[in-house]
Amino acid sequence: MFDEYDDNACRYAGYAKLQTQSQFASDGGLMSYATKDGTFRYLKKFGKYSKDFYRFNGELFFPSLGIGTYKPEPYKEDNYIINFTEAIKTALRNGINLIDTAINYRYQMSEREIAEALSEMFKNGEIKRDEIIIASKAGFIPLDFPFPENPYGWIEETIVGTGLATKEEIVIDQHCMTPSYLRWSCEQSLKNLEIDTIDIFFLHNPETQLGYVDQETFYERIEAAFKLFEELISEKKIGAYGIAAWNGFLYEEEHTEYVSLSKVVEIARKVGGENHGFKYLQSPFNLAKPHSYGYQNQKCDDGLYYPLMHACARYGLTYIGSSPLLQKNLFKRPFAPKVGELMGTSDLTDVASALQFARSAGAISAVFGAVEPAHVIDNTILAYLPDASGQAVEALMKDAYAI
Repeated sequence: MFDEYDDNACRYAGYAKLQTQSQFASDGGLMSYATKDGTFRYLKKFGKYSKDFYRFNGELFFPSLGIGTYKPEPYKEDNYIINFTEAIKTALRNGINLIDTAINYRYQMSEREIAEALSEMFKNGEIKRDEIIIASKAGFIPLDFPFPENPYGWIEETIVGTGLATKEEIVIDQHCMTPSYLRWSCEQSLKNLEIDTIDIFFLHNPETQLGYVDQETFYERIEAAFKLFEELISEKKIGAYGIAAWNGFLYEEEHTEYVSLSKVVEIARKVGGENHGFKYLQSPFNLAKPHSYGYQNQKCDDGLYYPLMHACARYGLTYIGSSPLLQKNLFKRPFAPKVGELMGTSDLTDVASALQFARSAGAISAVFGAVEPAHVIDNTILAYLPDASGQAVEALMKDAYAI
């Protein structure tokens, strides 16, 4: 995917000459969003890392590992004792400049902790805004922290009572895709994050609505959302948009919650033209859930079916892998030795092997969650290693050594 940057002597040959151009906005200040120049400037701080650690999608330089801020079981009280701030700072100090979050993660607290980390690092000059890629998501009702005594009352007061959506437009009291609600969500995320622009704004698990609305209504809602996202791009509130799904793009075509990538791309072209802002797709990819790479379920414009990663490449979309550790469910028993041998991680942990697999198959980045700074440092050991080969990834998937 990035063959033009595979020259061992200079992975980014030719680009360094352009790096000094356009570093400043027209008003003389630094850019308020991620840029090619900024992300390139950032990666140059980590010259000892493997040439495979950073990837270029034509617009931004991504680390092959990103940091996420999701925690399962949001009702658990200890989710609000923990804090992502130090983990975010550690990631940025160790070469990871992709931060993934969502407004509903921990009732908006994850976004606010990212702001806390960034504010400190901006003030002391450790990082510049144009060097980091910030992705957030909208779709789920976030509620707020502390958890409201009456969550249904919060929805009524904040969403329904303000005209952001009707009760009928909110699915199972948790998911909404009206343009008014999505705009509110974007603007609330900007406040939480204390930034001017979200670089990648994902529509979050839209397949949640399938089974409650029919296919025609579902794609009409996608179209309305994409029209809004194009407006948000023109307002410079977001840089680009995408869809972050769980199983929607991975199911068989006949499944109730199946989402067709070709239909979604067609909608993007309809509302935004050939230069539409739909540029990213995120879905799980890990040793137990490798469907994005190997399951041919997405029909493309040539009439043939491709795995999701390959379909994204055909449509010019950047694929980001989520849940590379399957929320730690991969580690219920030790991996077979063959996993480490194939991944080149025999001397490292099973976590390192799982991350190596997730970042080596074609995703521009694999986003892991970490609260402890020590875990972030442990994971960045992979920055010194080359990717696993395509043959090794194929062999591991074929024989399912870890499953």
